[in-house]
Amino acid sequence: MSAAQEPHAPTAPTVTLPGRPCSAAAALHVVGEKWALLAVREIFFGNHRFEAITRNTGAPRDRLAARLRSLEQAGVVERRPYNERPPRYEYHLTESGRDLAPVIRALLDWGDRWVLEDRPVVMVHEPAADARTPGEARPSGGTQPPAHAHDLDAAWICRTCGEEVVMNTLTVDVRAPGWDRSGPREPSPSDV
Repeated sequence: MSAAQEPHAPTAPTVTLPGRPCSAAAALHVVGEKWALLAVREIFFGNHRFEAITRNTGAPRDRLAARLRSLEQAGVVERRPYNERPPRYEYHLTESGRDLAPVIRALLDWGDRWVLEDRPVVMVHEPAADARTPGEARPSGGTQPPAHAHDLDAAWICRTCGEEVVMNTLTVDVRAPGWDRSGPREPSPSDV
């Protein structure tokens, strides 16, 4: 396991979910609701204030407030004060939240390919922009990206072998006790 794949201490409370033990199910329990992921998208795009997040997601204010609270409790976002009187806060992604960037990118790519004809949002790769915080927007003032920037054409690369991953090269190794690919196994006499 590479350093980037090392497990971190969970930031969200541990929950027991029905069905197959699965990290995808646990992740969806935290961020799987539409307004939660759209709030993460907006914060990733550099919109940190509640009004901007509300406007850009189209979420009802009460629902968005509830999603932001749950994302904060799960350790995905953090509130930072920007005004003392009256108290006002901005939302910022934590390390956990920034790790959702590939999820947002994958949803954008999938939507571009299978849902919309035009690409309303394009991820731009700026190789020389590594001085910025991950997910931090390019400074305002210009609409054109720097000359060395290009539309992101990302691939899924295996860190162990360096090869691009394609679906027909993947298998599933179910490691949850009592489960296999088809579902729960019948207990064997050795399990009893």
